[in-house]
This record gives sequence, C-alpha cells and structure tokens, in this order.
Amino acid sequence: MKFFRDTKSFLVNVAKDKRIPDRDKTVLMALIVLVISPIDLIPDWIPILGLLDDFVITCIILDYFFSVLDVEVILTHYPWGMKSFTRLRRFAQTFSIFVPRFFKRLIWKYAKIPY
Repeated sequence: MKFFRDTKSFLVNVAKDKRIPDRDKTVLMALIVLVISPIDLIPDWIPILGLLDDFVITCIILDYFFSVLDVEVILTHYPWGMKSFTRLRRFAQTFSIFVPRFFKRLIWKYAKIPY
C-alpha cells in the first residue's frame, strides 16, 4: 500500500510542478490512464502484440521522466531514494530506443535548462 501512496503522491506533486508545461502534464495523465485502463489500443488476447501497446506507452512515460525532464525536477519529487532512481533511470534509458526522437519533439513541450 505504501508504494501506491508514494506513487500517487509523486504523480500529484509532478502535476503541480510549475516548471513542467501544462500540455506535457495533460499528455502524461492521458498516457497513464491508457496504461491503467482495461481498454487497450491492441486487445490483450492477441499474443505478444496485446501487451506491446502497454509496454510502448510505459516506455514513453519513463522516457519523459528520465530523458526529457531535467534530473533536478524529478529528484525534487522522487520519494524512493537515489539507488532506486539510478536503477529506474538506467532501465528507462535502455528502453528509450522504443520512443522515436521525432515523436518526442512532437508531443513534449518541456525545454531543458540550458546550463
């Protein structure tokens, strides 16, 4: 139960962060709802492809948190500690190959700090 409370707290705090554009917050919430909801883009009963849409959407979400956003923005809200953050960031960077660069430019409006 603590994990779900921490996750909810993390998402709420990120949603309230003024440094993240409102459009990005809207897209993130829509993607999270898509992953959680029982309605899928590709039905789960189709072998392998059924789980692929949830996997790709999860990769898009993790890529946003760990590649698009600045580290300091995430660490401000991240409730689990640096060891967990490092592991999750490595995982997200490994699977970011499933998120094309043009797609990132198309959906995200966040601009990294230039220094």
